Amino acid sequence: MSDLFHALDDETRRRILDELSARDGQTLFEICTTLAMRHGVTSTRQAVSQHLAVLESAGLVSTARRGRSKFHYFHPEPLARIAERWPQKRSTP
Repeated sequence: MSDLFHALDDETRRRILDELSARDGQTLFEICTTLAMRHGVTSTRQAVSQHLAVLESAGLVSTARRGRSKFHYFHPEPLARIAERWPQKRSTP
C-alpha cells in the first residue's frame, strides 16, 4: 500500500495517470509529448520513464511490447483498494 501512496505523491505521475485514463495504450513518446503540450511538463524521456516505473511497481500501470514499441495501460483497481480500506462511517449527532 505504501508503494501506491508514494506513486500518487508526485504531480507528474498523477498527470501521467490522467492522460492514460483519457487514452490508454500510449507509448513513452506519446506520454512525453502530451505532458509537454497539455501540462508544460518538460521532463526528459528518462525522467518520465522512471515515473512510469514507479507507477508500474505500484500496480497502477502495466506495459505490453509490440515490436519495438512499449505501450502503457492504466489500472485503477489499486485506487479502489484505498477506498475499501477506509469505509465511510456515518456520524451520529
